[in-house]
Amino acid sequence: MSASLRLLVFDATCRGARLRPGLSHAWGAGSLLYRGLGRIDRAIGVASLEQALEWLATVDPARPIGEIQFWGHGKWGEIRVGAEGLDRGAFARGHRLHAPLARVRERLAGPDALVWLRTCETFGAAAGHRFARELTDFLGCRAAGHTYVIGTLQSGLHVLAPGREPGWPDVEGLREGTAAAPRRALDSAPDAPNTVTFLDGVIPPEF
Repeated sequence: MSASLRLLVFDATCRGARLRPGLSHAWGAGSLLYRGLGRIDRAIGVASLEQALEWLATVDPARPIGEIQFWGHGKWGEIRVGAEGLDRGAFARGHRLHAPLARVRERLAGPDALVWLRTCETFGAAAGHRFARELTDFLGCRAAGHTYVIGTLQSGLHVLAPGREPGWPDVEGLREGTAAAPRRALDSAPDAPNTVTFLDGVIPPEF
């Protein structure tokens, strides 16, 4: 069997204004760096979730997918491309993203494949716990996400396998609000739990 693909998708819609670069420029430069370091095989900037899922379902179709990284925005229990969000509703039949997600699932290289959501807060609060559980059960593979606002430092990184319960506190990373009604997340910090940097391309096994 061909070696598993390592793929990176980033949000290309965050372009800044008045000639000021936006986060998409940083994510694009980072994708080139990761490719040069041999950490990924392919990368793409996308303007919609549909574009992202279509690319993941069709790129280099003879090879299974071993890892997907998504770089973009997020909130508790959600990832975003621009103003468009993907939350746990997408795992239900009849949702417009259900079939595209199922096509991606068919390409994953089994339960040891990894989907790493390098987005702010997505695995935080009660909504993040629910999303992590349902994402891994739907895809049938491991998923990783963060509970803090991330940037150069990326804190609150946790990995969940299918059929498992989140082992991190549902209040981790919260600055204001409760697990049931979060209002504001903490910024990543060197002394925050499970912190990596944007340069780290491998998740420590203890996470």
